[in-house]
Amino acid sequence: MKKITSLLALFLLCSCFETPQRECKDFKTGKFQFDYEVDGVKKTTTFIRTENQEIDFYEGKSDTSSIKWINDCEYVIQKINPKNMQEKKAIAMKILSTTKDSYTFEFGIVGSPEKQTGTVKKIE
Repeated sequence: MKKITSLLALFLLCSCFETPQRECKDFKTGKFQFDYEVDGVKKTTTFIRTENQEIDFYEGKSDTSSIKWINDCEYVIQKINPKNMQEKKAIAMKILSTTKDSYTFEFGIVGSPEKQTGTVKKIE
């Protein structure tokens, strides 16, 4: 009886853990919003993504980047008209998990071990 109770408890504990959802195809195209903080000030960027291009809108300016999809959840983005050496560097993006209208992602300069994370909301 003690073994059955232990197995039942173990089964219930294991069934509580969910694998993060990853429906990346839902976020390949559309209009999105990314909120973040710089020096304690909240900033917002909106962007429109097609299969092979992304247009970012930030503080009244726009910037266009090309996109190369590696698979449904990973892509590399690179500015089309970089203004300096830093902007010439490609950024690797990886969608880690999704919800109905948002996704959590990891990003960093291609080849660099340093990564950051963020959450993007699909607005259209």
